[in-house]
Amino acid sequence: MTHEREITEPVDLCLPDGRLNPAAVGWSRRPLHRANLRGWGRVKRWEYWGIVTPTHVVGLVASSLDYAGVHSVYVLDRRTRVETDTEVVVPFARGTAFPAVSGAGEVRATGGRLAIDVDQRPGGSTIRATAPGVEVDLEAPLPPGHESLGVVVPWSTRRFQYTVKDVGRPVRGTLRVDGTAYRVSAEESFAVLDHGRGKWPYAISWNWAAGSGPGRAIQLGGRWTDGTGSTENGLFLDGRLHKIGAELTWRYDRTDRLRPWRITGDRVDARFHPFHERVARTNLGVLANETHQCFGHFSGWARADDGERVDLDGLVGWAEEARNRW
Repeated sequence: MTHEREITEPVDLCLPDGRLNPAAVGWSRRPLHRANLRGWGRVKRWEYWGIVTPTHVVGLVASSLDYAGVHSVYVLDRRTRVETDTEVVVPFARGTAFPAVSGAGEVRATGGRLAIDVDQRPGGSTIRATAPGVEVDLEAPLPPGHESLGVVVPWSTRRFQYTVKDVGRPVRGTLRVDGTAYRVSAEESFAVLDHGRGKWPYAISWNWAAGSGPGRAIQLGGRWTDGTGSTENGLFLDGRLHKIGAELTWRYDRTDRLRPWRITGDRVDARFHPFHERVARTNLGVLANETHQCFGHFSGWARADDGERVDLDGLVGWAEEARNRW
C-alpha cells in the first residue's frame, strides 16, 4: 500500500526553476495541477482520447515530445477487425497547442492530412479529428459530480509526470469511416482521456488498463509508477472516484497477448479478455516506441472505499504494454 496525499486546492506542478514542486505530489479527484513546464529536457505533453462504441474503437493522440510531435488517428471496426491508422511525425511539434490545465482550453495537432482539435469547457469537451478515410465529430459531456483521477508520479525532482485519467465519460456524435456515417450514442458509448505532462526518463515501460460500463469504470496502471510512492489505480462508481493506493501485479502472455490477462493487488482481482490486439511501433533512432494495446472485456472485482465488492463483469476497454525510448 502507498500513503498518497489527496490534493484539494490548485497547485503548480513545477517550482520557478523547473524542478518538481513538492506540494504537487499527490492525487486529486478533479484537475487541480497547472503544468507550468519550462524549456526542453525530456519534456513530454500529450492528450489521448480513447472512445469505445458498440461498432468501433477510436484512438486519438496529440503529443509533443520535445523534438517531435507524434500524432495519430486510429479506428478499429469491431465487427470486421479492419483497422484504419494514420500517424504523422512533425519536427519540433510545430502546430501543436496544449493547455496547462486538463479540461480547460484547446488542444491542437496538425500534420500532413491529419488534424486533431479538442475544445475543453466546464461542461465537457468537443472532439474533432480528420485523417484519410476518417472524420470524428464527438462531444464528451462532463456530468455534474463526475470525478477523474489526477496523479503526480515523482521519480526525482527533475524527472516527474502528472497524469489525469478520466474514465467512463459519456460520448455522443458521429464517426465517419470511408464515407459511411455511424451514430455514436451516449447510452452505449464511453470515452477515456489520458492527459499527460512531465519530464521523463529516457527509457521507460508501462502497463495501463481502462474499462467502462453503465455506472462503473476501472482505471489500473503499473510498472512506471513502481517504487515512487504513487499509483494510478481507481474504481469509479456513478462518477465518484474510489482511489486504490496499491501497486498491482500484472500477468499476461507476451507470446500471445490475446490470451486472458490478470491484474491483482489490494482491493483488485481483475481479468481482461481481449478480442483484438493493436500493435504500434515508431522508430526514429533516438525516439522509439512499441505499444501492444488489446481491446476487450473485463471480469472480476474491485473493492470500493466502504468495502463493497464491485463486479467488473462486462466493462469494455483495453489493456496495454508500452515500451518507450524518448
